[in-house]
Amino acid sequence: MLTSKPRGTNDIIPGETELWQKIEAIITSLARNYGYREIRTPIFEHTELFLRGVGENTDIVDKEMYTFEDKGGRSLTLRPEGTAAVARAYLENKMYAWPQPVKMYYLGPMFRHDRPQAGRYRQFHQFGVEIFGTSHPASDAEVIHLCMAFYQLIGLENLELHINSVGCPQCREILRQKLMAYFESHRNDLCSICRQRVERNPLRILDCKNKICRDAGKDAPTPLDCLCQECRDHFASVRRYLDVQQIAYIVNPRLVRGLDYYTKTAFEVIAPDIGAQSAIGGGGRYDGLVETCGGPHIPGVGFAIGLERTISVIRKQGLEQETHRLMAFVAMAGDTEDVATRIIYTLRQAGVSCDRDYIGRSLKAQMKYASKINAKYVVIVGEDELARGNVTLRDMDTGKQYEVELDKLVAEIKSNTC
Repeated sequence: MLTSKPRGTNDIIPGETELWQKIEAIITSLARNYGYREIRTPIFEHTELFLRGVGENTDIVDKEMYTFEDKGGRSLTLRPEGTAAVARAYLENKMYAWPQPVKMYYLGPMFRHDRPQAGRYRQFHQFGVEIFGTSHPASDAEVIHLCMAFYQLIGLENLELHINSVGCPQCREILRQKLMAYFESHRNDLCSICRQRVERNPLRILDCKNKICRDAGKDAPTPLDCLCQECRDHFASVRRYLDVQQIAYIVNPRLVRGLDYYTKTAFEVIAPDIGAQSAIGGGGRYDGLVETCGGPHIPGVGFAIGLERTISVIRKQGLEQETHRLMAFVAMAGDTEDVATRIIYTLRQAGVSCDRDYIGRSLKAQMKYASKINAKYVVIVGEDELARGNVTLRDMDTGKQYEVELDKLVAEIKSNTC
């Protein structure tokens, strides 16, 4: 029986990886431009980190984590998100003693045992940024600006930026009590999952995508109704910074995000044309996360972008383009393999991508193969041409074919492709 990939995973094969590489190059360049440096954390962490950091009453911890015991009986979990792991690294490596704020970005796989659907996998990839060591609202606006700049650079259109404030712990407790009272009287109007959330995590009911829950909660209190003056002022400042940077946004009072560590600013980027799972990125402030992980009170803010969902939007909007093309295919005619090998080496050393035949095809079959793999040029190495110190260069787009001196081949190809 043919072995297949595990459910909820995806192969990224040649022809697809080129788009991923292009996006990753944009990420690296953009993050560095904003003053962020890369961090790489382990793919698995002690389970306690996510229980404490993400929150025991979240969907992720409740039912989505891949948790296992190692041979020493320690409970480990494949990371379901990146922020808690970066916070742990910040604390463990004493980055709080560095000049503050510390600005980092990450790029890598995450794991959640979720129901597979369009753009959502059990192993998925996220690009995220984190700023530790500042509570200034300008840092909130900066990560939002960076997030939107990324989408702009890859060409996405018709995106909506939704923002909200979920308040500080004091505001959230007031909201929690009000929501418990409200939804207790509407419990029978909720889905089975949200009925369980009434006491445990009523904020998550506001974010439920089930229509009956949205209808039941249309008059429910929202985070904006419960903000203290400090949180109101912080949110007003974030909005002012976004206005100054001319970033369009929608204030969405129901936006709460799915993780317990969020405080004050929360935001999501919505792509309306990809279906029910329309959020392709989001983030916010998490001023208590480092403290929850056992460290001092260090404020933080950041975001994460789902790359699979982002690529779904790229394809939906018809933005996928060929990102790699073989520049030259070296075809051999007669007893010319040694010279052809030297030509290939010279081209590659000069930065010209090229390949050759490894199956023993005829010259005609080599030309057909070069066409199938969409090579820009074919360098035909024939005995007669070599006797004159030349090779034949064929432009596969135009069909133009002419002889070129061997020592001028690299310059000829580069002059026509720059």
